[in-house]
Amino acid sequence: QVQLVESGGGLVQPGGSLRLSCAASGRITSMNFMAWYRQAPGLERELVAEITGGGSSRYSDSVKGRFTISRDNAKNTADLQMNSLKPEDTAVYYCNAEMRIDWVGSTWHGWGQGTQVTVSS
Repeated sequence: QVQLVESGGGLVQPGGSLRLSCAASGRITSMNFMAWYRQAPGLERELVAEITGGGSSRYSDSVKGRFTISRDNAKNTADLQMNSLKPEDTAVYYCNAEMRIDWVGSTWHGWGQGTQVTVSS
């Protein structure tokens, strides 16, 4: 079993910054990828940013240039640095990950419970 736990969400003013962290724990041998998604009320969940164990990343156009995803393979964590936050960034942010759980190649894929980010004056 692998668990993903998000932290760092909260209330921030427009233009402010937050740093979200996702920590994976359990039987993990390596990271395939970790990603951040978000879901605003009434909307579908969307990919915000994704990073592979090798460090390749991609972003939603709406956050590119403002958000930065990073990872620590040794700690099995992924952070999302969110700068210049806008009210439209308000959503529940979910961590998503695919991890290798043995040396043969088995993988685990799952989601964290989500953390609320609210951007408001």
